[in-house]
Amino acid sequence: MKRRSRTDIAVDILRVAMNGAKKTHIVYEVNLNFNIAQKYLEMLKEKELIKHENGVFITTDKGKVFQEMAKELKL
Repeated sequence: MKRRSRTDIAVDILRVAMNGAKKTHIVYEVNLNFNIAQKYLEMLKEKELIKHENGVFITTDKGKVFQEMAKELKL
């Protein structure tokens, strides 16, 4: 099994949160544990790639741009 990079995990989280998702949904969909997910969510919020409103995480416009750039670089 191949290990995922930090960027891969961040892009997966942003993808799941595109239309809004609770932390539990992100944890299961991206296959992380709650502690690791919390660290990534805090980092993404700090960089304004994701926002937390009413218990739901939503990818910001800046996050969508980052996601597209990461996909292009991966090719």
